[in-house]
Amino acid sequence: MTLRRRPTMKDVAEHARVSVSTVSYVLNDSGPVAPERRNRVLDAVRVLEYSPNESARNLKRRSASTIGMVVPELTNQFFAMVAEGVQRAASARDVLVVLVMPEAAEQPEEKQAKLLRSQRVDGVIYLSGTGSMPASIYKLARSGPVVLVDEQIPGLELPAVVCDSRKGAREVAAHVLAQGHRRIAVIGGPPALWTAQQRLAGYREACAGAGIDPDSVPVYAGDYRQASGAALAAEALAGPADERPTALLCANDMMAIGVIEHCKATGLRVPEDVSVVGFDDLPLSALLTPRLTSVRQPAHDMGFRAATALFDLLENSDTGSIGLLPATVQLRDSVAPPAGVST
Repeated sequence: MTLRRRPTMKDVAEHARVSVSTVSYVLNDSGPVAPERRNRVLDAVRVLEYSPNESARNLKRRSASTIGMVVPELTNQFFAMVAEGVQRAASARDVLVVLVMPEAAEQPEEKQAKLLRSQRVDGVIYLSGTGSMPASIYKLARSGPVVLVDEQIPGLELPAVVCDSRKGAREVAAHVLAQGHRRIAVIGGPPALWTAQQRLAGYREACAGAGIDPDSVPVYAGDYRQASGAALAAEALAGPADERPTALLCANDMMAIGVIEHCKATGLRVPEDVSVVGFDDLPLSALLTPRLTSVRQPAHDMGFRAATALFDLLENSDTGSIGLLPATVQLRDSVAPPAGVST
């Protein structure tokens, strides 16, 4: 089968018997063209089935044709919902999103970032899985716009769209403490990640406000995955019944699900024996038994706003430095007063 050569603007000009600049004026509505000539150009476009080279057109008008997004994985519903928000904003502008998942490809972020650079994307939305930025993304940030989402990286003055994790963590921990819990432990996220640091800070502030020394609260560092929640729950709940925590504050829902999984496997009841809270409020969390108390992050909105901020940067608009979205506590069935305590 012989493939037909894609028609060019020059082909349209020759078919319509006009100059290439006249074709450009018509297609971009950028200059005056006599009606008769305009009609000839439009007829030529239809006959030749010409479609503009969007990359070239967007380069000239300084807007995006393709953006990149780095996300750790999509098995975590939160990451997937952020990506959907980015795609929704990009689709509204006819912009293509190149998705890069270092962990899914079992390749380090640096290698995936180099791949993204090679695609010559107009800008990048970066959701870190490590708390640091690969050198290749840093180079992109020096030559083109990069917007962080759900993360801040110390030392880098980059626009970021984040949720008020600290406030959300403080409020959900305060709810647990108001139920009468005093023996609590934290199943935290990766220590290098800003989100994990913010949530831990919020938990500690709630403890201090309830008269509990924050330094006395055990913290187990996880990786935001379900398996680490189960493994750390086994460690945190290994002691005698009268000494082990009566509540576990988890830095995300995936680890909280792992905690509940461990409790069910070992005969511990949630919330009768152990109260559990998460963070993110994934759609799955309201379907668990018991339904998980969590902190809702507006994931779709975070992705949408991050993409919008990127487009604003490409169009030389002022986006501001940080977009802070609210976090809201969702009270459900996984928290109850500890045995022998009434509220």
